[in-house]
Amino acid sequence: MAKALDRGLGLVTVGDLLSHYPRRYASRGELTDLGRLPLDETVTIVAEVLGASKRKMRERRGEILEVTIGDGKGIMTLTFFGKGAYLPEKDLIPGVRGIFAGKVSSYNNRRQLTHPDYKLFDPDQGLDAAAWAQRPIPIYPATASLKTWKLHDAVCALLDTLPPLEDPVPDAVRIKRGLLPYQEALNLIHRPNEEADWRSARKTLRFQEAFVLQSALLQQRAELRKQAATPRVPKPGGLLERFDAQLPFTLTGDQRAVGEQLASDLAGDEPMNRLLQGEVGSGKTLVALRAMLAVADSGGQSALLAPTEVLAAQHLRSIVKTLGPDLAAEVHPTLITGQLPTADRRKATLSTVAGQARIVVGTHALMSQSVEFFDLGLVVVDEQHRFGVEQREALRLKGATPPHVLVLTATPIPRTVAMTVFGDLDVSTIAELPAGRQGIESFVVPLAEKPGWENRIWERLSEELAKGRQAFVVAPAIDSSNVELDDPDAEPIDAKSVSSVADTLAMLRKHPLLASARIEPLHGRLPSDEKDAIMRAFAAGDIDVLVATTVIEVGVDVPNAAVMVVLDADRFGVSQLHQLRGRVGRGGVPGLCLLVTTAEAGTIARERVDAVAETLDGFVLAQKDLELRQEGNVLGSVQSGRRSSLKLLRAARDTDLIGEARALAADVLASDPDLQRNPTLARAITTRLDEAERDFLAKA
Repeated sequence: MAKALDRGLGLVTVGDLLSHYPRRYASRGELTDLGRLPLDETVTIVAEVLGASKRKMRERRGEILEVTIGDGKGIMTLTFFGKGAYLPEKDLIPGVRGIFAGKVSSYNNRRQLTHPDYKLFDPDQGLDAAAWAQRPIPIYPATASLKTWKLHDAVCALLDTLPPLEDPVPDAVRIKRGLLPYQEALNLIHRPNEEADWRSARKTLRFQEAFVLQSALLQQRAELRKQAATPRVPKPGGLLERFDAQLPFTLTGDQRAVGEQLASDLAGDEPMNRLLQGEVGSGKTLVALRAMLAVADSGGQSALLAPTEVLAAQHLRSIVKTLGPDLAAEVHPTLITGQLPTADRRKATLSTVAGQARIVVGTHALMSQSVEFFDLGLVVVDEQHRFGVEQREALRLKGATPPHVLVLTATPIPRTVAMTVFGDLDVSTIAELPAGRQGIESFVVPLAEKPGWENRIWERLSEELAKGRQAFVVAPAIDSSNVELDDPDAEPIDAKSVSSVADTLAMLRKHPLLASARIEPLHGRLPSDEKDAIMRAFAAGDIDVLVATTVIEVGVDVPNAAVMVVLDADRFGVSQLHQLRGRVGRGGVPGLCLLVTTAEAGTIARERVDAVAETLDGFVLAQKDLELRQEGNVLGSVQSGRRSSLKLLRAARDTDLIGEARALAADVLASDPDLQRNPTLARAITTRLDEAERDFLAKA
């Protein structure tokens, strides 16, 4: 049994099994809507036996028992093969009800379960008929070898042997919230006598989960603030002041407000740990550059970590251009990537270790042992979701004293995700876009319903090219053997079944409407110098159409780019589609985004695409994305990439609960920071967060 629990469900400890909560509850009087059961899925249903018949097999010895079950609306068949004594005809007689589990298939246009497992209802000893009929039936997440009733039996056996359990939620908090004691909640969620029992138990355990997690995050936040950092204050008349004086535009209100927050953090003697989220094109990089200049004014260096070589090179060019020749000569922005020629890399690393390079931009190569800093004062991580925790930590440890950390994301984060994933960071938001943006029109091109619209895509693209504008065409795959889609929320991909850069490039070059267009590919498999040359040519207007993978997802800034065509858009996550769309409409040229999909209307994949087309508001999309994904563990799935470990908490649903738990946890920690008066909570934090999660929280 233990091996099956571990292998099938990842349940190793007693705590794992106790927290493997029922996913729903049925009642003995309830019947399942059999007509809605999906084919080829393993289901657990409650139904009534209507009749049974037995006949001999034609091709071999033995018999077939066919049992008809119903729900009052539809019927299906249970099919058993074997010899008379081994067939369950004595159990499955008309009128009995039970739970049946198996894989749904179809035979003669009727749904069936072949050799299903089942457990028939039998009134418990000592219960009257009414109480028995009302008792909820826990239905657990199960496997083919571990049926729901076997899991329930195992949990019940464990509950009967448990010693008294201490409650990690302090009594004062539990009473204030009107919650059950922990052990009572555990018993009632697994063995409820009525619906109110499991509802009260879920309420208690959901809050406990939020409270323990928020306590862990707040405790980690306090630990970070115990470290000593070097204050970074800009000089009067120094780099930052001169930079601000030469800006040809006025900062937006949000940029000014966030800049003041960063300046205050940098001037402190404890490390800044701040998340800066903002809409695509809202000017986050400019705000980060001002922070880097403040650090340079104090004699320190900043490291800007970018997820791709294309983006790192783009950042360097943008920083040099924005600074102007005089400031750039003083700051000496430097690029370090894995594919730099040996001589260039040696020169860049020497400039970095000597302190001449005040701003160092790079990819994962910045974390290598050969890269050392003279005085690392600020780490800026662009597009944080593209990096592992260990990679960010490796860069942070290059500071002689703990550097300040600024994490950037153009993927807006719902409040509850910010509180759970980034609960130990301060969060700043830029929602205001700079003046002069022309906006983006977005349209879904539903080829499943409108196959004739395909040629109109390229007609529309050619019309924009005729106006002197440029375009991106994005495909999920490089060719039939390689997919460059790395969004964890996107659908799994068979590269042969989706659009590729290679095929799309060949098709567009032959298209009569695009005969004179200059069309080039861009993807991660190209050499670094070739990628950089292509991006430079596109930015200079020497390329009309760039056929690319998601390598252009973030940071690429070409003001003349007016059209974004995303092929197989249903293969991408909401955040990726929003990022891709943000590559156009960045200057004085209005943007057009065509989301091409073959997904059927009504599917989740299509709903993602429709959601992106309906709004340009990234914060609305972030919440919609969360609701569509219905995640169970933002700590694991969004950030550390590991298997879900949150059990009952849902960031999409439990916004208020998480906020209340955080406030109450803060009150407890304010009066008892080391939890000496709350040792059960301290142990729960240690037990709740396994080694990898604690490692994540320590480094995030």
